[in-house]
Amino acid sequence: MTYAQTIDYLYASQPAFHLVGAAAYKPGLDNTYRLMAHLGNPHERLRAVHVAGTNGKGSTSHLIAAALQAQGYKVGLFTSPHLVDFRERIRISGEMIPEQMVVQFVANHRAFLDELRPSFFETTMAMAFWYFAQQQVDIAVVEVGLGGRLDSTNILTPLLSVITNIGIDHTEFLGDTLTQIAAEKAGIMKPHVPCVIGETHPETQEVFLARAGACEILGAGLETTDCRLWFADQCGYMRKRRLKEAPECQLQGMYQDKNQQTAFVALQVLRNVCGWEVSREAIANGFAHVCELTGLRGRWEILSQSPLTICDTGHNGHGIRYVAEQLRTTLNNSTPFYTTLNNSTPSLHIILGMVNDKDIDTVLTLLPTEAVYYFTQPATSRALPAEELLRRWQVIHASRLSGGGENAHGVLGCSSPLASSPNCYPTVREALEAAQEAATADDIIFIGGSNYVVGEVLRLYS
Repeated sequence: MTYAQTIDYLYASQPAFHLVGAAAYKPGLDNTYRLMAHLGNPHERLRAVHVAGTNGKGSTSHLIAAALQAQGYKVGLFTSPHLVDFRERIRISGEMIPEQMVVQFVANHRAFLDELRPSFFETTMAMAFWYFAQQQVDIAVVEVGLGGRLDSTNILTPLLSVITNIGIDHTEFLGDTLTQIAAEKAGIMKPHVPCVIGETHPETQEVFLARAGACEILGAGLETTDCRLWFADQCGYMRKRRLKEAPECQLQGMYQDKNQQTAFVALQVLRNVCGWEVSREAIANGFAHVCELTGLRGRWEILSQSPLTICDTGHNGHGIRYVAEQLRTTLNNSTPFYTTLNNSTPSLHIILGMVNDKDIDTVLTLLPTEAVYYFTQPATSRALPAEELLRRWQVIHASRLSGGGENAHGVLGCSSPLASSPNCYPTVREALEAAQEAATADDIIFIGGSNYVVGEVLRLYS
């Protein structure tokens, strides 16, 4: 088979979550253990950092990997989903798995895959672990696919576990409260394996402390030498940020401060507890060049300067809250300059598309009203039709206006009316072209709502 035929086979023969949603989810590890045994249990030969969380786990994984690469280690990195190329999911020191290795893996194991019928994610993860073991990586950074306790990646016994944060997402699988979701994420915590928790929350902290006790992970102190559980946002890192002592980061989104904080503490634990050499210089270099080192894309990525065009993969309420705040800051920072220069105020254009299993109303409530909207839909069967997205936005917009007060004007806090009536576009390309035609050089175009929308835009720009 060619590489293209191999990818078609993977999509056609195995359910892929990014294509069909819940139907692809196979909770439990039985299939995974059978697949690993067939491959000779490559996961047992990996030294790994295991990263879970509702948001930020991809960015945090890339930051950790980048610092380890800067230290000179050969670093495997497994993340999902991909944005443009399937091979983005499996990298060694920033280089995607070669096409021929993908073909070889499927060709050698196709009979077993046809018999077992694992999920797309299980097969992809198995391919990654097989490749990392074959290439003898020094360390692998492995992002959880969904949840934690029942996720395929949880067959690992890592050097270090990391849980970035807890938010409401994938409620059909993980529960609809922060406590329930935290319990699922905490499932990656292993006996005697140190663990870093990125963001502290009263409802979830007790879950992690209880799990730590059950796993005999020592203490929750922050500075004691016998501590094996850290809450990163209590470790003084943000004080370092205020004092400009923390490394600069190539990732520009405001929400990246928390991911950077979590990655920084994780790297300290790798050095001080696990005994790995990770210098402050390597952390600084890794954070400063994370995109070049690991190939990370789609996180507050600037695609064009005139008009300023930005895309971001935030796609649930927890993530969009930070995106909305960043939009407010970006627009407010640009307004005084452009008002003085051109006697005009820049407009915000938002290209938005979503999939149908997200908390869409929460996302729409968080986004600003005073923007020109271009509703669209990504090319996936999970896409919410653009017309339905518009209808739900209109209901929320009308409620905001009738309610008055702070919510009447969205997160930007402006009192100007909506710049233009929103429209629907059947493809992401058409929505982007419409926004580019309408925007002036001084305006801002934001593209988001779904990984799939961002992926399509990146393909267009590349």
